[in-house]
Amino acid sequence: MARGWESKSVEDQIDAAKADRDAQIKPRLTQEQREQRELKQSLRLSRAQTLRRLHAATNDRYRAQLQSALDHLDAQLAQCEVNSDK
Repeated sequence: MARGWESKSVEDQIDAAKADRDAQIKPRLTQEQREQRELKQSLRLSRAQTLRRLHAATNDRYRAQLQSALDHLDAQLAQCEVNSDK
C-alpha cells in the first residue's frame, strides 16, 4: 500500500513540473492584452447566442432587433481586430 502512495506522489510531482514548464513557455500577456482577449471572447459568445436566437425567431420585429444586435456585435468585433493590429 505504501508503494501505491509513493508512485502517486511521484506522478503528481511530474505533472506539477510539466505544468510549470508549460507556463514558462507561454508568453506572458500584459493586462491590456488579457482584457482585449476577454472582450473578444465575450463578444464572440454574445454573437453566437444572438445568432442562435435569430435562427430560432419567428417574429419579424424580434428578428429585426436580433439582426441589429448582430450587426452591432460584428462592428465591435471588427473594432477589436483593428485595435489588436496596432
